[in-house]
Amino acid sequence: MKRNPLIRIAAAASAALLLTAAVTPAALAEPAAPGHSAPARSTLPPMNPASLAGAIAGLPNAQATGALVQVRGSAGAWSGVSGTADLSTGAPVPANAHFRIGSITKTFTAVVVLQLAAEHRLDLDAPVQRYLPGLLPANYPRITVAQLLNHTSGLPGVDLPEDPQWIVDHRYTVFTPQQVLATAFQHDLVFAPGTSQQYTNTNYLVAGLLVEKLTHHSYGDEVRDRILRPLGLRDTSVPGNDPNLPAPYAHGYQLVNGQLVDLTRMNQSIPWAAGEMISTTADLDKFLIALFQGRLVPKPVLQRMFTVPAVTTFGTDDPAIYSQGLMTETVNGVTVWGKTGSRYGYTNGIWATRDLQRRVVYSINTADKDFDGQPEIVQKLALAIAGL
Repeated sequence: MKRNPLIRIAAAASAALLLTAAVTPAALAEPAAPGHSAPARSTLPPMNPASLAGAIAGLPNAQATGALVQVRGSAGAWSGVSGTADLSTGAPVPANAHFRIGSITKTFTAVVVLQLAAEHRLDLDAPVQRYLPGLLPANYPRITVAQLLNHTSGLPGVDLPEDPQWIVDHRYTVFTPQQVLATAFQHDLVFAPGTSQQYTNTNYLVAGLLVEKLTHHSYGDEVRDRILRPLGLRDTSVPGNDPNLPAPYAHGYQLVNGQLVDLTRMNQSIPWAAGEMISTTADLDKFLIALFQGRLVPKPVLQRMFTVPAVTTFGTDDPAIYSQGLMTETVNGVTVWGKTGSRYGYTNGIWATRDLQRRVVYSINTADKDFDGQPEIVQKLALAIAGL
């Protein structure tokens, strides 16, 4: 299996968006958290406010109905919206809109697992089979918890239909994590654990079950108690089987048989701990700050989130880009860390320089979900701004 090259291109493009944000004189630097020294300062390229505004102009179009971008940090701040929140009314996209963050959920799940490791309630280098006996097929070899988090487990992907009509027909169907995992575990391992990297929701569905086994609480409750409440992230939620999106929001549409179908209301039980959460740009920015400052995961465990395994992406010669909970790219000599995520009607990203000089959170209401989670509009947006 050869990795779609758009994954790396789009990741670099998203990172480029981070590196070409606008500056406002009022932007202030966030201090390092108490007891944690700030990383070395990044050398950032010049920035152009007009480029950001122009990049998200002209919506809705055939690719997307709306866009929401927020840039913050000591190197400058800018916010912008474009398009419509509702095709039936033409209402504008709210600047404080809630959206389905998709696989950015994985970063929250990883934080909980790493906190449990810091509390000595699990060993990241111990096999998953020790904690969840009988979950993985008996013929699977030893797979460590760390290999789940950095996608080097070799576990096969979830095997459910990707046909948009099937998605529409099953948008309110409730699946258990075990039912979803069973579709993956009917297949052999993709590669020997620890020898390569392949991104898959399977890893984080298992991680969610691991959290529940060790804490005797739902993974959603652990996310709320360990992250959302301590940080005051009141607009971030773990919806469970509730198909609703809190107001205000921009509707999410999916192209189905040539027609746009409103999939704003949709059960998120299939992605679960790998992709079900809801948030806002402001909350995700607060989360990034707390995470990078070490207020959520103590050192040296936090370093795992900024360490990429020395393997290649399966089926390619490309180096791995995923750490335990994040992903990374280097653009114009500046390294950034973050995570992308998508659900039907929503394509998102969070990125930051390690020193938090610049951070970006975006959500684009794409009309046709790319199953690699990286639609063309994100590439065009970021590449146009970066001039790449």
